[in-house]
Amino acid sequence: MLHRVFIFTALFSLGVMPALGETYKNSYSIACTDIWPAVKTTLADQEHYARVIVNDEKMKADYQPKHTVHVDVSGTLLQRTNHVTLIPKDGVCEMDVVSNYSGWGHDDKADFKKRVDDNITKAKATPAAAQAATHPAAEPPKPETPAEPSKPQ
Repeated sequence: MLHRVFIFTALFSLGVMPALGETYKNSYSIACTDIWPAVKTTLADQEHYARVIVNDEKMKADYQPKHTVHVDVSGTLLQRTNHVTLIPKDGVCEMDVVSNYSGWGHDDKADFKKRVDDNITKAKATPAAAQAATHPAAEPPKPETPAEPSKPQ
């Protein structure tokens, strides 16, 4: 009997528990419509994400992180799907990430958040750079050269 309980517990933890995932919430003091493009840019990175399904209307996406290292048996057998949803709340935006794995070799939730934050920063910097390119700063005035004294004739 004890043997059966052990087998059931092992199968349950390998199959069901990893599939549940945890929800991680992060708040931003900017509008969700400003964050959503950064989320989509992050998920477009084929080096880190695969099988991305985006719902622009709901600002929600399902994706599979790509890992270079799979240490656990369940990670090798089950390619988990993570989820991200942006939720506007009282002038701030909450980013909910359901991440199914974080451990040795990668941290799905933290890696995703860092990449989104980097893309938000890049998006903020891009308009300033574009404006500088289209409206170059005025040239500084050239110093006047002193007039040569006139020669008597």
